[in-house]
Amino acid sequence: MAFSPSTFANDRAPGAGVTAVLGPTNTGKTHLAIERMLAHSSGVIGLPLRLLAREVYNKIADRAGPEAVALVTGEEKIKPPSPRYWVSTVEAMPRDLDVAFLAIDEVQLAADLERGHVFTDRMLNRRGREETLVLGAQTVRPMVERLLPGAHVLTRPRLSQLSFAGEKKITRLPRRSAVVAFSAEEVYSIAELIRRQRGGAAVVLGALSPRTRNAQVALYQSGDVEYLVATDAIGMGLNLDVDHVAFASDRKFDGYQFRRLNPAELAQIAGRAGRAIRNGTFGTTGRCPPFETELAQALESHSFEPIKVLQWRNTTLDFSSVGALQASLAETPKENGLTRAPIAEDILVLDHAARDDDIRSLAKTRAAVERLWDVCQVPDYRKISPATHAELATTLYGFLMREGTIPTDWFARQVEQADHTDGDIDTLSNRIAHIRTWTFAANRPDWLGDPEHWQGVTRAVEDKLSDALHERLTERFVDRRTSVLMRRLRENAVLETDISKSGEVVVEGHAIGRLDGFMFTAAASAAGSEAKALAGAAQKALAGEIDARATRLAQAADGQLVLATDGTIRWLGQPVGKLVAGEEALKPRVRIIADEHLTGAPRDAVQARLDLWLKSHIERLLEALFRLAAAEDITGIARGIAFQLTEALGVLDRHKVADEVKGLEQPARATLRKYGVRFGAYHIYLPALLKPGPRALATQLWALKYGGSERKGLDAIQQLAASGRTSIAADHEIAKVLYRTAGYRVCGTRAVRVDILERLTDLIRPALAWRPGGAGTKPPGAIEGFGFTVSVGMTSLAGCSGEDFASVLRSLGYRMDKRPRPAEPPPAPVESTPQAAPLVQATPAQAASTDDAVAAAPAVEGEPRPEPSIETTEAATADAPAVEDAVVEAAASAPSEPVERVSAPAPADTAEPVVSVPEAPTLAVSVQTEGLAQD
Repeated sequence: MAFSPSTFANDRAPGAGVTAVLGPTNTGKTHLAIERMLAHSSGVIGLPLRLLAREVYNKIADRAGPEAVALVTGEEKIKPPSPRYWVSTVEAMPRDLDVAFLAIDEVQLAADLERGHVFTDRMLNRRGREETLVLGAQTVRPMVERLLPGAHVLTRPRLSQLSFAGEKKITRLPRRSAVVAFSAEEVYSIAELIRRQRGGAAVVLGALSPRTRNAQVALYQSGDVEYLVATDAIGMGLNLDVDHVAFASDRKFDGYQFRRLNPAELAQIAGRAGRAIRNGTFGTTGRCPPFETELAQALESHSFEPIKVLQWRNTTLDFSSVGALQASLAETPKENGLTRAPIAEDILVLDHAARDDDIRSLAKTRAAVERLWDVCQVPDYRKISPATHAELATTLYGFLMREGTIPTDWFARQVEQADHTDGDIDTLSNRIAHIRTWTFAANRPDWLGDPEHWQGVTRAVEDKLSDALHERLTERFVDRRTSVLMRRLRENAVLETDISKSGEVVVEGHAIGRLDGFMFTAAASAAGSEAKALAGAAQKALAGEIDARATRLAQAADGQLVLATDGTIRWLGQPVGKLVAGEEALKPRVRIIADEHLTGAPRDAVQARLDLWLKSHIERLLEALFRLAAAEDITGIARGIAFQLTEALGVLDRHKVADEVKGLEQPARATLRKYGVRFGAYHIYLPALLKPGPRALATQLWALKYGGSERKGLDAIQQLAASGRTSIAADHEIAKVLYRTAGYRVCGTRAVRVDILERLTDLIRPALAWRPGGAGTKPPGAIEGFGFTVSVGMTSLAGCSGEDFASVLRSLGYRMDKRPRPAEPPPAPVESTPQAAPLVQATPAQAASTDDAVAAAPAVEGEPRPEPSIETTEAATADAPAVEDAVVEAAASAPSEPVERVSAPAPADTAEPVVSVPEAPTLAVSVQTEGLAQD
């Protein structure tokens, strides 16, 4: 039943059957609730902490038997077949449970900003059939009487006296003392100090698993250590043998801000001192300022200002749509004394999901919206960042809606990542935080295919991690240095912060680290947990600067952003993003390089700007590729070739589409040429993408998508792509596919840029086609007979000479003969140079050509004619990158030396090089040719 003002109009008052037992700590309220529940046939009790719930569960199970008691928390469920009694956290109290008795402990927490609305809802709407108890501090009495008219209110006095003992140094605290701090870093540092000075201390934090907490408490209760260091988790009903409570701080972060604890909160913790009829004391220590006299007296007498307002959130939710759910959660209470709770973690996750088009498309039905709200309520145990937690929730929701359950293999991988017991205290604590998420999921009845199995698995992993953490805590509580700077950071609400141009962060005159982009790194002198503490302290100091940087980046011009060869996006030199593989090579994603300081709207703005810039950057440099892919006038076979060329990022081996090219009509070829496609003898390519900028980007995108980043030589290949060199010595340990991606083909000992290779073929083709007496001027390198001599133009174009150039020709299938120079007229002065290349005669085998001159030429030495079919309509130089960009090696042979002659082999020759090197002045070198493609 939802609470509303109309409830009071019913014949049965809202407080009918409700007994409120109010009073300070050590009044036996929880003990009374246990006794009353066991006096009924069935019952449920809601407690504020899972640690306390486990403690109460153990007590009831000892008396009623484990088969009669169920334990239900967010991460742990122990449910026998037919339980009569239920112990749970307030948040996890089972819905629609029909029991004779119901109790809610610590109801004054209904005023808490973060969890208060849950306690308010349980107090107003949950009832036992026969008896209902609400337990809490005296401060909540006015609200109980106002909201639950008809309730019977009982007050219970404290069983022992609590007195103020003043201030003491940590090293002078009496035995059986509990020191209270409000962060894990403080707890660990105090415990380390006590270990050095007094032999050791146990630690208790709310984030510890029950198993670790119980082991630590056992150290203290057994007397192995005389001191306990804890957070305010001990203030919620944990029964410990404590004589003195010392406050090391009176400030904590409540989820919204750092603030001082109010007197009632201090009393809740101080009341842990003295149990039953044994008196206790409290005081201050460490950095906590001394308590004023009025405050000390209020704590001693338990006299505090009453609570005037309780937190409330609508529980009658509208699941007809995501928008309707958001609207119902935003409703305000109508009753005086209630106020709408601040926006909680689950609502932030819902808002994030509502902005996701995929999620909105899934959440169309009432059941789907209810499931979405269930997922949004997964607690953020990891505390990485709100955005990270929201992404996890939307991932889980996608699984549940598309597949019905979370995939077992995916879930198993998440659990396995946490299933390691090595590492330090912080590492193990983080793993426990992660496994708590999966334990929570496993305890949802319909989220996994075999939830009972995974409940056991996750519980076993948590137990292992808990035992390992207990061992680390016992061996050494913390290994860090006490820092004066950290004291000042925690004590000052406003911090004087300066960030230098180099990124050094100076707070209150002390350098605490540096800020690179959106990533804070603690000072090099700090390590491990100390670095983490500095980062946490810097969160407040850097908040304004981080938001300002996010705004500037969101408005930054494209020229301020660059993409480095390692995939890092830099803004004014600072790393702000990292490329990660997307679904397509041309559509990578950007992962922001930032820590938890960048969250919410500023983070979204940065992500949007980086995504937009990357898309624009890729489309600008690879424009020819996008134009080809988007062309609507390319159809049929041409469309298939265009698709494969796009997939190959602009450089495609011709033999892979040889059949398609043969069936390509001339109009289709013309259309492809219109979009910049060039048909070469060995490659089909886009010359515009062979320029250094586009080629380097294409290589980077290929490596990112296809795992090339792990391949040998990637750095060298990326440098090669960016250099634009015509050729380079090939490293045969580097995969040929990497060279091809960079726009090069491995030819013998050299890697030659594909357009240079095609232009080299253009020089060879007319030399082969020339015949004495034919029309036209004799091309450079042409000789009588079917062959050609190597010219300076060829070696200069290829960027190599001598044996390197010979290996390039061999790789293309030519064979060479070195013979005496034939009697020829002297070359024209323009071609006469002391640097001229040796004379080489060459013919590729397998003769077949559309070139009439070549077709008419007789076969050399009775061998078949070649088929040098290159696309004759293409210009050899107009579309290719400039040769001047490359390193060119000139031929060193003198004109008087013997001439090399390359001639076509017989068809029976093997495809492997067959080299014959006589000592005579004539040298014959033979290589079977693969022939040139017919276009």
